[in-house]
Amino acid sequence: MKIVVAIKQVPARDSLLKIGASGAWIEDADLAWEINEPDAYALEAGLQLKEKLGGETVVVCAGPERAGQTIREALAKGADRAIHIETVEGEMSDPLSLAKILAKALEAEKADLVLTGLQSDDLGYGQTGVILAEVLGLPHATLIMNIDTEGSGIKVKRELEDGWFQHVEMPLPALLTIQSGATKLRYATLMGIKKAKTKEVRRVTAAELGGLREDAVKVTRIYVPEKSKKSQVFDDPPKEAAAKLVEKLRFEARVI
Repeated sequence: MKIVVAIKQVPARDSLLKIGASGAWIEDADLAWEINEPDAYALEAGLQLKEKLGGETVVVCAGPERAGQTIREALAKGADRAIHIETVEGEMSDPLSLAKILAKALEAEKADLVLTGLQSDDLGYGQTGVILAEVLGLPHATLIMNIDTEGSGIKVKRELEDGWFQHVEMPLPALLTIQSGATKLRYATLMGIKKAKTKEVRRVTAAELGGLREDAVKVTRIYVPEKSKKSQVFDDPPKEAAAKLVEKLRFEARVI
C-alpha cells in the first residue's frame, strides 16, 4: 500500500509570539519550529499501516527552506521518502491554493491512501484535507480514530460528539483526516536519524505547480484582541436579577 501523509511545519507550541513589523503575520526570525501536532498523528497512522500491510509511506510538505528540518524528522521516524514543495515565507495561507498545489505534486504518486492532520496549529482552518480530497476526486472521512482493512477497502472509526463514534466502510483510494490523540506518537531513533540523511527528498517549487490563485485568501492584518471592562447593575427584584445574571454568564461571558 502506498500511503501519502501531508505534514506542515508550525511554530513550537511554547513559542512567545509577537506581531511582525508589517502587522500581517508574526515575527518568525527567532522562533523554534516543529511538525504540526495533528499531522504528527497522521504520520503515525501512516507508519503503523505500512508496518502492518507493507508498502511505503511518502510525506509531502509545502513550506520554505526551513521546512526541510521537519521533513527530515518525518523521515527519521520511518517515512520512506519525501516531496518538499518550496514556497515563499508566509505564502500558503489559502487552503484552496495549497490543496491544488498538493494535488498537482501527488498526481504521479497514485497513492492508495492520503492522510492529513485534522487542522494546523497556526491557522486552524481545518479545510485543506477535505478540499484536497475534492480536488483529487477521492472519497474522504474526517476525525478518524482508527483504520482497518476491509476486503479491498478500509473501515474507519470516526469520533463524533458526546462520546459517540461512527464506523464507515470506504473504497480505496481515499483521503482521511486524523484526529489528534488517536495513537501514541513515536520518537525518532538514532538509527532512524542516520537513515534519514540518505532518503530521497524530491524538491519542486510552488510556482512550478501553479502557485497561488489570483483570488487567493491572504492575511492582511493580525492583532491582539482588545481587553475591556464594563459593569452592569440589575435593579430588578432578586429572582429576576438572578435569572438575568445567569443568562449573561452563560451566553455572553460563557463561564457556565
